[in-house]
Amino acid sequence: MQAINRKSRLLETYSLILIDLLCVIAALATALVLRFGDVQKALSMPVHYTVGIYMMLFSVLYNVMADWNRGFFKRGYFVEFIAIVKYDVVMMAAIACIMYVTHVAGDYSRLTFGFFAVANLLYTMAAHCAFKAFMLKYYRKSSSSDKVMIVTEADYAEDILKRIKASGSWDYEVTALAILDSDFEGEEIMGIPVVAGKHDLFDVSRQMPLDQVFMYLPGMPAKEVRAYILDFQSMGVICHYNVEMKELNLAGKTAGDFAGYAVMTFSMQYFDYRRMIVKRFVDILGGLVGSIITIVLTPFVALAIKIESRGPVFFAQTRIGKNGRRFKIYKFRSMYMDAEERKKELAEQNEMADGLMFKMENDPRITKVGKFIRKTSIDEFPQFFNILRGDMSLVGTRPPTVDEFEQYSNHYRRRMSITPGLTGMWQVKGRGKVTEFEDVVKMDLDYIDHWSLSLDMKIMFQTVWVVLFGRGAK
Repeated sequence: MQAINRKSRLLETYSLILIDLLCVIAALATALVLRFGDVQKALSMPVHYTVGIYMMLFSVLYNVMADWNRGFFKRGYFVEFIAIVKYDVVMMAAIACIMYVTHVAGDYSRLTFGFFAVANLLYTMAAHCAFKAFMLKYYRKSSSSDKVMIVTEADYAEDILKRIKASGSWDYEVTALAILDSDFEGEEIMGIPVVAGKHDLFDVSRQMPLDQVFMYLPGMPAKEVRAYILDFQSMGVICHYNVEMKELNLAGKTAGDFAGYAVMTFSMQYFDYRRMIVKRFVDILGGLVGSIITIVLTPFVALAIKIESRGPVFFAQTRIGKNGRRFKIYKFRSMYMDAEERKKELAEQNEMADGLMFKMENDPRITKVGKFIRKTSIDEFPQFFNILRGDMSLVGTRPPTVDEFEQYSNHYRRRMSITPGLTGMWQVKGRGKVTEFEDVVKMDLDYIDHWSLSLDMKIMFQTVWVVLFGRGAK
């Protein structure tokens, strides 16, 4: 659980450091404008650069050393105001001392100093409130937050939901309940739908967007609990199991925490979220470059597509993303308009033996232009917009279609425990050769279990090689 908590802790910490730093810069600019009226004139005085650097360094160091934003999302507005006042006062005192020691105090306007103190207090309060409101009201309900299902019994459900609501958590959203001892399916408890019972728990959870599960089953035998945990693990879903005894609900607990409950957390993989942040940054950079190239290519590709066949230039299809999320994938259209209908007629010629993917050597649904843009992978370029949105990554697993996903077992679903990619292990090693879906899964799980930034770079270079020489592209 500690590894899971680090994800939200890192995001919260670094976001607040950046917000406080931007507020310092904005407050300093405001103070200089109010005092001098002309920013260029103010910046012509070196002392303003020097003091500005002192202020920015203090803001970062105070966040890191004093950790004054710990418990940020649990603080009410009054407590937040007091914390910001303390931060502002300590900053002013510290900067005044530094200015005195470095002999720049006599050259710095006291009025500018006062304007800065007031502006920094107001800006930081406004920014903190806006950030808190955004994360609690919008981020938590977005596809970026973790989706959680509570697995429990009828007598405990309402108390658990009340406790989770009181915890003020922003990084996950409870979207479903599974009640194992009663038939509540189709009903709601505190606005949360009951989607499953004991007999259909995994049939339902396998098909829904699901990142984490919290299990509160105090009366269930350990052997049965173990079976549930193993099944959720095999799906790539993080499982928190409550181990709390009310009699021992004391300070100083070392177990993991979920909404105030002591839990043991089980997962098939833990990622270093600092590296995941770098991965997302690379995705954004690559997505921007790819989107620009796509915009340049579109008029030429569109003309070729339109000349050969009627229909739209772009093809949109619902695919399955990370942990069961649905999203629209975009490509340049490479098939005739009746391709989806004809797919059923061609099912017997599917080269993938188990039917969990469709692959055909000479697919008659593909147009002449389509064969070229597939061979050169030009048809994939609109997916850079999916990457910018966060639906996809540059490197990941292949996003399945809805009908493919509906056939998945728990084991197959684990390949969707990460964000799907424009390219991946299968595309560079198995595309055009693999005829068993089980082999695709093995390659995807090998990528997930051994993921690193260097592996992503290796796959991207291999992808360029594959595209240039057209190996395996169909």
